[in-house]
Amino acid sequence: MARGQLRIYLGAAPGVGKTYAMLEEAHRRAARGTDVVVGLVETHGRRHTAAMLGDLPVLPRRTMHYRDTDFTEMDTDAVLARRPEVAVVDELAHTNVPGSRNAKRWQDIQELLDAGIDVLSTVNVQHLESLNDVVEQITGVTQRETVPDGVVRAAEQVELVDMTPEALRRRMAHGNIYHPDKVDAALANYFRIGNLTALRELALLWLADKVEDQLDRYRADQGIATVWETRERVVVALTGGPEGDTLIRRAARVAARSKGAELMAVHVARSDGLVGADPAALTRQRVLVERLGGTYHQAVGADIPAALLDFARGVNATQIVLGASRRGRFARIMSRGVGATTAALSGPIDVHLVTHEQAGIGRRFGTAPAALSARRRLIGLGLTVAGIPLLTYLLRLLADELSLTSDLLLFLGAVVGVALVGGWWPALLAAVLSSVLINFFFTPPLRQFTIAETENLLALVVFLLVAAAVSGVVDLAARRTRQAARASAEAQLLAAVAGSVLRGARPLTALLERLLKTFGLTTVSLLERLPGTPDRPDQQHDPRAWRVAANVGAEPCATPAAGDAEVRLDDELTLVLRGRVLPAADRRIVEAFAAQAAVALRQERLAEEAAAAKPIAEADRLRTALLAAVSHDLRTPLASAKAAVTSLRSADVEFDEADQAELLATADESLDRLGRLVANLLDMSRLQAGALGLRPASLGLEDVVPSALDELGEAAERVRVSLPADLPAVRTDPGLLERVLVNLVANALRFSPPEQPPAISASEHGGFVELRVTDRGPGLPRDQWERAFLPFQRQGDRDNHAGVGLGLALSRGLAEAMGGSLEPEETPGGGLTMVLRLPVADERGAG
Repeated sequence: MARGQLRIYLGAAPGVGKTYAMLEEAHRRAARGTDVVVGLVETHGRRHTAAMLGDLPVLPRRTMHYRDTDFTEMDTDAVLARRPEVAVVDELAHTNVPGSRNAKRWQDIQELLDAGIDVLSTVNVQHLESLNDVVEQITGVTQRETVPDGVVRAAEQVELVDMTPEALRRRMAHGNIYHPDKVDAALANYFRIGNLTALRELALLWLADKVEDQLDRYRADQGIATVWETRERVVVALTGGPEGDTLIRRAARVAARSKGAELMAVHVARSDGLVGADPAALTRQRVLVERLGGTYHQAVGADIPAALLDFARGVNATQIVLGASRRGRFARIMSRGVGATTAALSGPIDVHLVTHEQAGIGRRFGTAPAALSARRRLIGLGLTVAGIPLLTYLLRLLADELSLTSDLLLFLGAVVGVALVGGWWPALLAAVLSSVLINFFFTPPLRQFTIAETENLLALVVFLLVAAAVSGVVDLAARRTRQAARASAEAQLLAAVAGSVLRGARPLTALLERLLKTFGLTTVSLLERLPGTPDRPDQQHDPRAWRVAANVGAEPCATPAAGDAEVRLDDELTLVLRGRVLPAADRRIVEAFAAQAAVALRQERLAEEAAAAKPIAEADRLRTALLAAVSHDLRTPLASAKAAVTSLRSADVEFDEADQAELLATADESLDRLGRLVANLLDMSRLQAGALGLRPASLGLEDVVPSALDELGEAAERVRVSLPADLPAVRTDPGLLERVLVNLVANALRFSPPEQPPAISASEHGGFVELRVTDRGPGLPRDQWERAFLPFQRQGDRDNHAGVGLGLALSRGLAEAMGGSLEPEETPGGGLTMVLRLPVADERGAG
């Protein structure tokens, strides 16, 4: 049986018309004779969406009982039994009621697809798992219901239902999305122009990536290796040379000319791993690429042009930016070079060869380090000076028994032995000395530097060439071995550095300490040039031009000239080392350390700036939420009180005593609600400002609980109170404790069913009195407990008549200010219990 196909309607925000578009498609298919049923559609009270259901057959929902409340979910078994050709199932990311067969609705849909049923569904971009944190950062709202991106990407069709932010806000204002009493808060918060624009861009970009994936799969399935220029992708090839910055900036300008173009930098390393680029330069260039909005990649290949083109074709690149060759004229005669070869083999990919200051001047190599140690070279020289004459003497003694060929082979063996021990130069000396001695003692005419027979001349020349070649191969092998060992050591060191930086709480300090220990230094200082200080040579000695950004070890270096070595990172930063002079071979690794130190410094400063901005952002978020919440919650009691007082003052209507009493009671109740709201807001602001005044005293809970219940009026009469007679007194502020109890009991009354009223109980444990306020309501999942204590939160966020959602947040803050705590726990049998822990009063101190 073929698996069903999934079609998803993706939207940037609620209300863009996903469900409407899905139902339109359902009607189109039904009109073509397809068997279509509605498994579940959420209209959310929107009349246009409800009317769109029309005559489509709707399967009854399954009712589930959870925590004394009835919920309805899609009856998956009924859909499977009905076996339609197409099932309409709304809200792909929905979380099913606990006890359902599957935890998520998308899992129910997978069962329908496995049964061969096509499914139409909907999802908003904020419910995609990969974008969940991004959406929260933009909107300030945490989305608890998510769907894995892979589920949506696996759909055969994903259609974007788009609407401009302005049009969506007009729909909201006309009451076509939310109930009118929620419109003001929604427009001021989630449905702001900036939020909707950002969400729309996220949806478009996510869908563009899915389209790109589909295109890549199609090209792979069809075996299409040519580049399709669906989007500009500029690849810049980096060698780690000084021209890298120029190439990156040029490539960034090329990419900027096309809207939506991608910039990718790639460094192709040789597969033997022996000839590597400068890691410090590559690190700096990687930072520059990422700062310009690009990505950095690495590839490995023995053939650099082929590896570069393979990478470019793999990412469907349209342009490659290369630097003009730094090789000299003679080297260019011997081979075309990477740039020319890449351009010749690139096919439809455009190749830009960018000139730079280093082009054509040839590579400058310093003196190559010796392949072998000085001790081994001296031993090899000793073997040459002593061993070759000794071998000559021994062979003269055996002159009658050995031919010239045997002599040549023995001398060749001696030269190879010298090469193995001492390397190239001792072996070359041994080869020359051997050829001279062979010519003088073993080649006719003897004891003359002449050769009578051409064959002997050829043998001697071949001997000399073979000896030199073998010596060169041995020396090259030794050199490569040393390079490989050093490259391995450098790689291990850099890997250890990266690991220590990633694991450390302070990466910059960890990095400098690692540098200090690795190279046996006494001080490592990272100096930063003060703003406005000119970059002149004399400033290297002026401590007034520098400040120490970071230091490990002994007394910090005040200036670059105060150390034994320095590595300049850029115009502002310089790494100064003291303790020993670094050899040239170690400087490359130190430069890599320095480049990482600059990155770590910038990361620490960004973290500090983010930490400094966080309270401001939090205050702004609270302010925004406060204004949105009180816009309704202040208006309601004010409007009620105003209406009651206006009615009483009206001369047009005469009220009897009962009506007057009712109006006065309405005004009194509304003003009480307003007073509690203002008091909560003031207390919360004092808590956040650290200006809450405490007047602690020793008192018994039996004195505070009744007064708190009295403040709640008739609704609190059904609360069951159980306080032990031997309960010790607590040390707390009576007024604040009463405020906490009022908030907790009011919250419990709000969620407790009439037949199961809340309960208050208390007990003593470990120097604390635990006061429990228990309700039998729907409760909260454990993963939402901490969220309930955030300001401006309400369970379900559906009731705008219960205040601005400060109750639990304020209660916890007051409890902690009094030296206690407030934590939730599950009520056995269902519900939620708030546990208020208060310290027991020290009667000796109280007396």
